[in-house]
Amino acid sequence: MATSPHTPPLALRTPAPPEPIARAVARIGDGPLTEEALVQHIHPLFSRVLARKEIYLANHSLGRPLDLTIDHAARFATIWADELDDAWGGWMDEINAFRARVATLLGLSRADAVVPRGSAGQGLRSVLNALPARKDGGVHRVVATRAEFDSIDFILKTYEKLGRVRMTWVPTRGDLVDHDDLIRAIDGSVDLVVCSHVIFATGQLVDGVKDVIDAAHRAGALCLVDAYHSAGVVPMSVEGLGADFAIGGSYKYFRGGPGAGWLAVHPRHLSADQPAMRSLDTGWFAKRDTFAFERPNEPLLAPFGDAWMESTPSPITAYQANPGLALLLALGVERLRAYSAEQQSILARELRRQGVGLRLIEPRGAFLLVPSADARGDVERLKRSGVNADARGGHVRLCPDILNTREELVRAASIIAGILSGGASV
Repeated sequence: MATSPHTPPLALRTPAPPEPIARAVARIGDGPLTEEALVQHIHPLFSRVLARKEIYLANHSLGRPLDLTIDHAARFATIWADELDDAWGGWMDEINAFRARVATLLGLSRADAVVPRGSAGQGLRSVLNALPARKDGGVHRVVATRAEFDSIDFILKTYEKLGRVRMTWVPTRGDLVDHDDLIRAIDGSVDLVVCSHVIFATGQLVDGVKDVIDAAHRAGALCLVDAYHSAGVVPMSVEGLGADFAIGGSYKYFRGGPGAGWLAVHPRHLSADQPAMRSLDTGWFAKRDTFAFERPNEPLLAPFGDAWMESTPSPITAYQANPGLALLLALGVERLRAYSAEQQSILARELRRQGVGLRLIEPRGAFLLVPSADARGDVERLKRSGVNADARGGHVRLCPDILNTREELVRAASIIAGILSGGASV
């Protein structure tokens, strides 16, 4: 570890996908995704998970890994054993490849605008701990909806309980977010607005999120977007939206497993010198000369996005996340979004034909809702019958993806109909 991990700012360069992914995607061509092409060329990349005897419709919860992911994660340990302390060169290359791929996916112009985090919640805490002191000396004012994911909700409530922030909680209408309600809660006293792009429990796409961001900026506030349920399934651009921050991870649609979270910082908040915003969540990888082991009294930060790094990062999370990210980028979010809509339509049609009531929220992300009086129990019964789904609130959530065939969706609808009570569609 003789050299600094910080590199001069360069134009964003997205790493090429591994050869097996590049070859498979090239054979599909540039047109719309079709089941025939996916089964022939993409499904062989997932032979291990596709050998399982189940219909997996929890793709919105835990994404299924490529065969390559298993080998790639083992590469981390191989480099460790072969190179010992010199492994950091290869490890940092993998981490930087992860940052570049996420930046490309999020429409960011700089790879270092993506900062690895252990979770999306850790990214939120980093932002809360970086808010500049208020001129009136008071605690920070934060606006958020009652529909945020449990971890985000819990962190904000904890900060509120400890007197670190003053919260304005925007209620939902039923369980849906009205972005106009959120906008009305933003005034000149607010420091930070937190809003999901796609709501985790219902799949609602908050299509007015840009209006929320603009309203926050007009009031002099910053805006953080939780993109965990949109990044990878809904085309989005952090810079295009103008969001100050975005948080998310690789657990779901990136097919990258737990631990590979990220915080995206809009480039306008990055600089070569000491930035105006600096988080208390820091460590030696945020130092200007990380491996020089100098200890000046003034903590000198690394340039640009590296100033948001913390202590020793976990390279293995980048190894486990990069294959799925590479496939996602190679296929293209726009094509995946169109194919997802087609699959959801097929599944919804079959469920209705079988008499299963649906709650179809428009616009929505990548999954469907089936109302249930015993959602958790129904999920267990479905799993025993060969359909893997999950539940939130009073709904069973169903998310097909490119590894599900039409035949699977038809069969799943029949199994679901046999277990769930019917009801009127909404």
